[in-house]
Amino acid sequence: MSGTETPLIESGQLAAELSGPEPPTLLDVRWRLAGPPGRDDYSAGHLPGAVFVDLDTALCGPPGAAGRHPLPDPAALETALRAAGVRAGHPVVVYDGGDGMAAARAWWTLRWAGHRQVRLLHGGWPAWLAAGLPTSTEVPTPAPGDVTVRPGALPVLDTAAAAALAAADEGVLLDVRAAPRYRGETEPIDPVAGHVPGAVNLPAPQYVTDGRFPSADALRERFTAAGVTGDAPVGAYCGSGVTAAQAVLALHLAGRPDAALYVGSWSEWVADPARPVATGETPGR
Repeated sequence: MSGTETPLIESGQLAAELSGPEPPTLLDVRWRLAGPPGRDDYSAGHLPGAVFVDLDTALCGPPGAAGRHPLPDPAALETALRAAGVRAGHPVVVYDGGDGMAAARAWWTLRWAGHRQVRLLHGGWPAWLAAGLPTSTEVPTPAPGDVTVRPGALPVLDTAAAAALAAADEGVLLDVRAAPRYRGETEPIDPVAGHVPGAVNLPAPQYVTDGRFPSADALRERFTAAGVTGDAPVGAYCGSGVTAAQAVLALHLAGRPDAALYVGSWSEWVADPARPVATGETPGR
């Protein structure tokens, strides 16, 4: 479905693989939208052998008109991944602080870059601790990787494509932000409140809880209720393309590996005041 048997790996299975003859490359991508940087958490303790990779500076481009977390420059991404020891054809596991958002964006970015063998530690750092597995403060020095970034392996929406999908009679553009942000009642980060006209609201807690996903059947039911049916096109956006990457992961788990990410998301949409904005509970086409 997604280049490996499943995009997720549980703590016990990961521990077994890490002690095996060919352990996966392990990336710690802990991150917060606001607050102390994830590197502080990494320094305090991490999975043995894990290399810290910064979401903001390594996995995304500089913020600007393309949004707060735009696509990275392919050459810069390749340099960062090679420095972290990512090798062509060798499995990678990513994990974060538990909510699964940063890890999902890392999973998506590596898949978009053409690296198929990447999984997300289900439940992240808290799940590893809860399993009583070892941690470390030692910072490894990985052998340089040789991965080649080939962008475009997962579908991406730009603003025009997002608008067209939201307005289409068939297909759905999911807005996975909290309902008050979708309705335009509040906007704590971006300068304008509301949603892309025609987008359907499906807040993230309806398909993921504390970084853990329900069964594929349960996910299909939830996405179907939001209008994701058959093989009609589906895409997702949020504030800056991080939470929406988790929605794309959930859609992969539900059997929709064709799901597209609007990377720029709302932060890109409202960067141009000429773009229309809808408010209220309905899609507002």
